[in-house]
Amino acid sequence: MQVDGVRWMPAALVLVIALTMWEGAWRRLVSELVTVAVLAAFAFWLPVVWQHPVSATLGVGAAYMLRFVLVAAVAAHLVATTTPTRMSAALRAWHVPRPVAVMLGVMLRFFPVVANEARAVLDAMRLRGLVGARGVTRHPLRAVERFVVPMIAASLRGSEDLSAAAILRGLGSHRVPVPLVPPRFGAGDLLVLLLVVALVTATLLLKGL
Repeated sequence: MQVDGVRWMPAALVLVIALTMWEGAWRRLVSELVTVAVLAAFAFWLPVVWQHPVSATLGVGAAYMLRFVLVAAVAAHLVATTTPTRMSAALRAWHVPRPVAVMLGVMLRFFPVVANEARAVLDAMRLRGLVGARGVTRHPLRAVERFVVPMIAASLRGSEDLSAAAILRGLGSHRVPVPLVPPRFGAGDLLVLLLVVALVTATLLLKGL
């Protein structure tokens, strides 16, 4: 099955593995590899062994999901290793427009807040017996409702709190703040840059074969 962007998936997977190993997040690396393996099986193996419209539909969906999973894995590394302060300092060093820098800084802090709220909601649902095969089977609509509604409310509340905190810290000020530790292009950045260049070059060369 050929889906636009498939040729870049091996390079993205190598980048994800390298970044996650560098971070030392072994549990997340295992979960990412298992997810990629399952989606790749649905995308490329299932349509071959079972030629049916259902398998073709599942294969196309899995192929697109595989791309999003790889992008999400790189984003997870960014969220885990970069603070909003360092992100804002780096964006200012690159002369990124202030509204874009503020938006990215708040967004970087927003995902961990949403993850914590999701765990809290799931814990509350687990206490009420709404999590697990039995709870979802007995009350599927109630389980979805009791997860989605609190998550929407928590996300809105968290976004307002983060926006207020960003304003209090001067992210919306017209004055340019001076970071305590100015961003520098170090050896680690050079290694990542060389890895990305090598992966892009290899992908383009393999495309021409």
